[in-house]
Amino acid sequence: MEPDKSIITGKILANREVAENHFVMALAVPDDFEEALPGQFIMLRVKGREFPFLARPFSIYSIYSLQKMIIIEILYQVVGKGTIILSRLGEDDELNILGPLGRGFDIVPDRKKIAIVAGGIGVAPLSFLAEYLGKQASGFQEDRKIVCYMGAKTSELLIDRERLEDVCSRVIISTDDGSNGYHGSVTDLFKEDIRSYKYDDLMVYSCGPYPMMKKMAEILKEHSIPCQVSMEERMACGVGACLGCAVRTGTQKENPLYMRVCKDGPVFDIDTIIWR
Repeated sequence: MEPDKSIITGKILANREVAENHFVMALAVPDDFEEALPGQFIMLRVKGREFPFLARPFSIYSIYSLQKMIIIEILYQVVGKGTIILSRLGEDDELNILGPLGRGFDIVPDRKKIAIVAGGIGVAPLSFLAEYLGKQASGFQEDRKIVCYMGAKTSELLIDRERLEDVCSRVIISTDDGSNGYHGSVTDLFKEDIRSYKYDDLMVYSCGPYPMMKKMAEILKEHSIPCQVSMEERMACGVGACLGCAVRTGTQKENPLYMRVCKDGPVFDIDTIIWR
């Protein structure tokens, strides 16, 4: 059983806008965050403020050491009052942090080809995963190849492209408006490429909006290719107590079965989820 997590204080080192309404925040955190795994997340709340009352969940975007400090980064989009407040914070402001939380991605050592399919802000946990796989390559397969399929609405929202190019063999771009790379959805781009892989040598990881993930499930249903997805759901507690982030995963004696994204996930095998 996972030990109980305590709320700790993190100090903001930087909070910069990297695209319109998209920010990367760097936080100094305790040493035990060094063991965080790709796919895990944290719950953040502004220290000393009554609003927002509930903490917000954010995937871990990156983690590294700097001058004997452990730094975690989060990538977030300003979409409401809570993230507006976060975007206005600056250096030395403090946040209450609960984490790292949840189940991360499973690393499959015997798969030499890795396809990462990222849509929009879903690039956050997948960037951490690609970075992690790059660092661990010598421990698994020297000839492991990571191909990233990266989709966004416009070229201006292709966040983290350079970082991914540093750790991936290839980064293949799609934009909804055709302003960069393939003109269309990242799932259509991936579908066009999928037959070029050896299915018994491929592992797929994906994160993005729900309709994108549903389309990924439809594409992969036709092939025997393992895929893990990081689910994006609203969360209130982050530890499985409130059941507010439950997703349907099957039925038992005509009764729906649900799993908690925060506790049982946020990473799931794609064929576990009942995509509606």
